[in-house]
Amino acid sequence: MEALLLGLVVLLALLMIPLGMPGTWVIAAAAAVYRILLPNGGIGWFTVACVTILATLGAVADLALAGRYARKYGGSRRAGWGAVIGGLVGAFVGIPVPIVGPVLGALAGAFVGALAFELTAGTTGVNATRVATGALIGRAIGAAINVAIGMVMAAWVMTLAIMG
Repeated sequence: MEALLLGLVVLLALLMIPLGMPGTWVIAAAAAVYRILLPNGGIGWFTVACVTILATLGAVADLALAGRYARKYGGSRRAGWGAVIGGLVGAFVGIPVPIVGPVLGALAGAFVGALAFELTAGTTGVNATRVATGALIGRAIGAAINVAIGMVMAAWVMTLAIMG
């Protein structure tokens, strides 16, 4: 019964990730709670620590790749920071829009942030747009990596819960 409840929480968390919500952190927290409530339930502290590290890596990838790709597409460090800041602001601004708001907000925010920061650095419009497109691509790749990490976390936690 406990594994079924954990499975429902993990499934909901997996659905949260593509929407820009902290689903990987929900999986990590669920694993910790499962470990505390069921010490002999199959999930150990090593697993809890590892999924927490994976959640951290997913969050870093989700944020950092926007800035990295902005620079890869010819942008300055300033554009990279604009992409990261814009992505965060966009995700929060998009929250009121049901389901897709945070995702679209984060993508648009990364683009607008990189564009604005690059334009204020004196870059021409065409080059700044190319840099902003790189930030958008980086943010999308980061989100995909975060989803993949969430799926690994879910499989790991659920396998141990069912087997334990």
